[in-house]
Amino acid sequence: MNKVILMGRLTRDPEVRYTAGENALAIARYTLAVDRRFRRDGEATADFINCVVFGRGAEFAEKYFHQGIRIVVCGRIQTGSYTNREGQKVYTTEVVVEEQEFAESKAASDNYAASHPQQSAAPSPSMPAPSAASADGFMNIPDGIDEELPFN
Repeated sequence: MNKVILMGRLTRDPEVRYTAGENALAIARYTLAVDRRFRRDGEATADFINCVVFGRGAEFAEKYFHQGIRIVVCGRIQTGSYTNREGQKVYTTEVVVEEQEFAESKAASDNYAASHPQQSAAPSPSMPAPSAASADGFMNIPDGIDEELPFN
């Protein structure tokens, strides 16, 4: 079985390209910085994992993912090789993403971006922050709303 689940932060915005032809297919590539569980000499360490996603998942990544956000991906490891211009064989390893999702609220992502300005992209002006959100990023629901719900 070839299955991998990773949680990490994007090191840069996804790089998206489209195949040529009538039915163009989106292909997104991004790198996840995945923290290691144990620290070396008291300092945090991370692995940098290359990921690739195709089709609608790639379009989703292009639209909503940006440098610094924390995501979870599920997929499979794929290895390959090619010969570079100098004639040397280069080996590659990447995760072919089958599922991807946000691993934190937008508010937490924005807080991370604010505290790491050199590492994160600015928040997108096209995605306004929810006006009724609490500190954890969830909407505050008033008491007594149960009577208004159609599926009691």
